[in-house]
Amino acid sequence: MRGRCRHRTRAERTMSHQSSLVPGDSSCIFCERRRPDLNRIMQENETFFVRYDNFPATPGHVEVVPKRHVESFFELTAGELRDAYALILAAQEKITEESQPDGFTIGINEGRAAGRTVDHLHIHLIPRHFGDVEDPRGGIRRAVPNCDPDVWTSGDSEVGLRELTDVQPGRR
Repeated sequence: MRGRCRHRTRAERTMSHQSSLVPGDSSCIFCERRRPDLNRIMQENETFFVRYDNFPATPGHVEVVPKRHVESFFELTAGELRDAYALILAAQEKITEESQPDGFTIGINEGRAAGRTVDHLHIHLIPRHFGDVEDPRGGIRRAVPNCDPDVWTSGDSEVGLRELTDVQPGRR
């Protein structure tokens, strides 16, 4: 079916993943966490590690990465979610001590359509400072077209609804 997304089952994703990876496979940068030329690790716990992004959006930009090769956030176990959250908090504290940001952007590019380029889950934690971009309103919503923060604050919800439905025909 053209234009429709077919979601793979967990079993399909696991089988696909297992058939495409070989232990020690260097095609996944995150699976090579012990290579300091690829991964500068800030800290780690039992199931996750925090690494400095190789192409940081801002100074201090890190990624929280599972040690287990897993593509999707939705495949994490409850224990892995707790470990990820613990490291996000620890990294946030360290970054705050080092650079006193005014805020953070936290994000996951879940799937290629969302912009993921490495098929291994990684959670971005990006320190933000007032003035690092001209107009930060809209944050991650600016990743899609026609998201205009001026419309959100105009008080005219019909204008905003028309703009969104123009972007996504057939949606109400």
